[in-house]
Amino acid sequence: MEGFNTSIPIIPISYTFANFTGSASSSTTPWMDSRIWSRLPRSLVDRVVALLPPPAFFRARSVCKRWYGLLFSNSFLELYLQVSPRRHWFLFFNRKSLNKNYIYRNNNNNGDRANSEAYLFNPDDVSWNRIPFPLVPPGFSPASSSDGLVCWVSDEAGSKSLLLSNPLVGSLIPLPPTLRPRLFPSIGMTVTNTSVDLVVAGDDLISPFAVKNLTAESFHVDGGGFYSLWGTNSSLPRLCSLESGRMVHGGGRFYCMNYSPFSVLAYDVATNHWCKIQAPMRRFLRSPNLVESRGKMILIAAVEKSKLNVPKSLRLWGLQSCGTTWVEIDRMPQQLYVQFEDVEGGKGFNCVGHGEFIVITIRGSDKAVLFDFYRKRWLWVPPCPFARGGGDAGGSSSGDGGGGELHGFAYDPRLANPVTGLLDQLALPFQPFSG
Repeated sequence: MEGFNTSIPIIPISYTFANFTGSASSSTTPWMDSRIWSRLPRSLVDRVVALLPPPAFFRARSVCKRWYGLLFSNSFLELYLQVSPRRHWFLFFNRKSLNKNYIYRNNNNNGDRANSEAYLFNPDDVSWNRIPFPLVPPGFSPASSSDGLVCWVSDEAGSKSLLLSNPLVGSLIPLPPTLRPRLFPSIGMTVTNTSVDLVVAGDDLISPFAVKNLTAESFHVDGGGFYSLWGTNSSLPRLCSLESGRMVHGGGRFYCMNYSPFSVLAYDVATNHWCKIQAPMRRFLRSPNLVESRGKMILIAAVEKSKLNVPKSLRLWGLQSCGTTWVEIDRMPQQLYVQFEDVEGGKGFNCVGHGEFIVITIRGSDKAVLFDFYRKRWLWVPPCPFARGGGDAGGSSSGDGGGGELHGFAYDPRLANPVTGLLDQLALPFQPFSG
C-alpha cells in the first residue's frame, strides 16, 4: 500500500491546495488580478465561499472583517443551506473501554477535564483534522451523530441527560432527560432541516445492581409544531441482547445488532413497533456491524466456517427492499483480508458507513481500512496524527481492557442546522412528564 502524508492542518488553519500550473508564466498571467476580483458581485463571492469545505471556510474567515462575520449572517447561512454540498465525512473519538463504560477524552488520564476533542476524517482526500469540543462538560460521551449535530449522553446510571452539539459553531443544546433509568442504552438519532428523532433503548435499570433490555423511549420535534418529549414508549422483543451504544437509521427505521444468536432489531418510527430480522450465515459470523450507506442498510462481518472448506473472509450484505432478506454485495479481497486478519488478531473490529464510504477500524489499534463503493477500492487509512502519543491514544495497544481505539460516527460538517431553533425552545420550559 502507498504511504500518505499525515502532516494535516488543524481547523481553522489553512487547507492544503494543489499548486496551479500552466504554460504561461505567473508574471504575465497572475493567479489573482485585483481589477477583476474586486468587481465581482458580493452575492457571487458569498456563493463561492459557501461552497468551500469547512477547513477552507475557516481559513477564508481571516481574509477580512466581512468574511469573518459570514458565520453570523442569516442571509449567508440561508444561502449556505441551499448550495453547500453534503460531505460524507467521519468523526472519530478516542475510546477507552472500562467495564462497558465508554469514556472519550483527550490523550491524557485526566477524567475531570472538560475539554474534549474529535478527529475529522475526509475520505475524499484521505486527510485528518482536529475539532475541539470545549463546551461539553465532564461525564458525557458521544453516542450518535446526524446532519452536523453530535449527541452526547451522560455516563451516570439513571435517567439519561442528552446534549446536542455542533462543533463547528460551538453550540450546545440540552434536551429534557429520559423518563426511565438506564445504564448504557443504545441510542439512535436522525436530524433533518425540520425534525429531530431520537431513540433510547435497552439497559433498563430494574434494580441498583441489575439491568434488562425491556423498553425503548423516543423523542420527536418537528417544524409542524408536534412535540413528543420521551412520551412514546415501546417494548423490546423478548430475549434480546443489544450492543450498547450502537444504532443506525435508514428508511424511517432504527437498526441495531442483537446477540446470542445474531440477528438485527428494527424499530419503525411511524408505527412504534420493533421486529427481528434474521442475519445471514449467523452461525459463522464474527464481529457483525450494521452501517447505513447510500440509503441502504448493510451488514458487515467476518465469516469463519471452521468445518467447511471455505476460506475466511470479510463480507458485506445489503438489506433488500422487502426488509427481511439479505444479499451479499461485496467482500474484502482475500490478499487484503490476510493482512487485515493478521493485524486484527481476533480482537474484533467496528464499522461506520457514510455515503459511498465505509471505514473499518480494528479494536485496540489505530489501524483502519476504507472501502469506496463507487470505485470498488479498498485501502489502508493513514493513522490519525492527532490520536497518537499518549497512553490512551489510538496506538498499538492490545487487549480489550485498557487500550485506546478510535470510535467513529458518520458526520456531515454543517455551519447551520435550522432545526436547532426548535430545540432552543425546549431548553428550560419543558419538564418530563411521568404519570
